[in-house]
Amino acid sequence: MIQGQPYKWVVLVFLLLLITAEITWSWRNDKKAYELKDTFANITILFGFQFSKYLFAGYQLLILGWVAKYAVFHISNNAVSFIACFLLADLIYYWFHRASHVWQPLWAFHVIHHSSPYMNLTTSYRLNWLNALVSPLFFAPLALLGFSPTFIVISYTINLLYQFFMHTEAAGKWGRLEGIIDSPSAHRVHHGSNPIYIDKNFGGVLMIWDRLFKTYQAEIEKPVYGITTGFISNNPLVLVFKGFTDLFRGRMKYKG
Repeated sequence: MIQGQPYKWVVLVFLLLLITAEITWSWRNDKKAYELKDTFANITILFGFQFSKYLFAGYQLLILGWVAKYAVFHISNNAVSFIACFLLADLIYYWFHRASHVWQPLWAFHVIHHSSPYMNLTTSYRLNWLNALVSPLFFAPLALLGFSPTFIVISYTINLLYQFFMHTEAAGKWGRLEGIIDSPSAHRVHHGSNPIYIDKNFGGVLMIWDRLFKTYQAEIEKPVYGITTGFISNNPLVLVFKGFTDLFRGRMKYKG
């Protein structure tokens, strides 16, 4: 155990237990939410992504720390400022996510996340190993406003962790919460390649941004997961770099 950071192992064990429970649910109910090669690819990509976080951590803090030197305001670290930072980070995430679907250079980073034809908890960690190169550029305005880099990083981390729980077919709709906060139903829509679902539900934690900016779509038909051109590969390296190779070759015409 890494001294001083036992919570990381507690979280890891908890997530593994949830994945095990979902696999059991899928098997008992014949949902076919998991496929061995697909799951192995997801786990391998996760290991690579975790390594990339350590590799680029210094770069991310350097960007945020440098911008913070030119902050317009000095915002104290307290509960109120953290809530404000979290809400603004969620709004920025909405636009970052939306831009990642409509601008091809960013889609090259993001396409891996939509490449699986399955929807399960391990799919949530189909994240590009180079994401850290661009994400701090979007969240830097928060540092310029005066929020601490620590609050910004924690807000983004919580946002991504919350979304882990949204990648499942085991949960139904959340009643009155639908369209207010992100839910498994809303996120299934986001991963659907059905024409009605493309470029919908970009919110990380809150769906109010999608409501406000007219990108919200309720789940009304069974989603077909993956990208519009179909299956890419189960090779993690191909999945990580497919978007970039297609971008440079001028072949990026598919959507998630």
